Amino acid sequence: MKIPTIVLTTFLACSCAFAQQPAKRKVAVLDFQYGTVMSSVQAIFGTSQDIGRGISDLLVDRFLKDGTYRVIERRDINKVLQEQNFSNSDRADANTAAKIGRVLGVDAIVIGDITQFGRDDHHTGAGGVLSRWDRYGVGNVGVHKAKAIVAVTARLIDVNTGEILASESGKGESQRSGTNLLGGGGGWGGGGGGNLDMGSSNFSQTIIGEAVSGAVTELATKLGQDATKMPTQTVQINGLVADATGNSITINVGSKAGLHVGDHLVVSRVTRVIKDPATGKPLRSVEEPVGQLQITSVDEGSAVGTFTGSGQAKVGDAVKNVQP
Repeated sequence: MKIPTIVLTTFLACSCAFAQQPAKRKVAVLDFQYGTVMSSVQAIFGTSQDIGRGISDLLVDRFLKDGTYRVIERRDINKVLQEQNFSNSDRADANTAAKIGRVLGVDAIVIGDITQFGRDDHHTGAGGVLSRWDRYGVGNVGVHKAKAIVAVTARLIDVNTGEILASESGKGESQRSGTNLLGGGGGWGGGGGGNLDMGSSNFSQTIIGEAVSGAVTELATKLGQDATKMPTQTVQINGLVADATGNSITINVGSKAGLHVGDHLVVSRVTRVIKDPATGKPLRSVEEPVGQLQITSVDEGSAVGTFTGSGQAKVGDAVKNVQP
């Protein structure tokens, strides 16, 4: 059946546009460090809370909504951290973070610090002295007006070189004033045992929650703009089909070779080997394409994908990058 020219032209144009779209870079976000503000956190909440994990989760959520990066899941990060036995101080080091990123198979990794987490008071108590508890929003004696301020900084690390590609900051302030930083959150009941859910609607409605949201949003926007600073890498994939069951194909290369979920590979088969007539030494192989493979799952040394093609992939078939 002859395909109408207008339909064929439209199909080809759409295919070219799809092929030219740059692939999103994959990043991992480690929990933020918050040692410098730990005392204020304990004073505000009455107990120790892991605000570093909370900020990290919020930043991942912003990345996912913005769509600039592909983001690795927390459980995969935790698995690597446990296996490699990295301490919290190790993770804050750029070179160690890059090593973690290489194991995870990401392009870059984000590490950061919470540098401010508390109140900004405009009036003090009697005699101009503001008590430690008033400063953190626990008491309100003599304090007429206060607002919450949260400040965060983050670095985007190239996992291949350990180079700091970008250093950004974000700052948020409450839109309301009050003496209790946890006020205004409706039925917010805190996070017992350190399980503070910064993503909950009740927390986001508190004064400190508004400041957290503002700081993370500003930071995510700046880091999203830094995507263009990430070096373009041409990864050469050369592997073999290790198992072919229906259209599910397992290959013998994975994240260690630079492969990511969503990548497309060409599956080809050697049909003829040209040899030197004098020595019998193979000179080159002639290959014919069999189909394409879209990667759906990756670990360090192997990957699984969905095969599409006119024939059937076989064990031993070659897999390579799709040529532009």
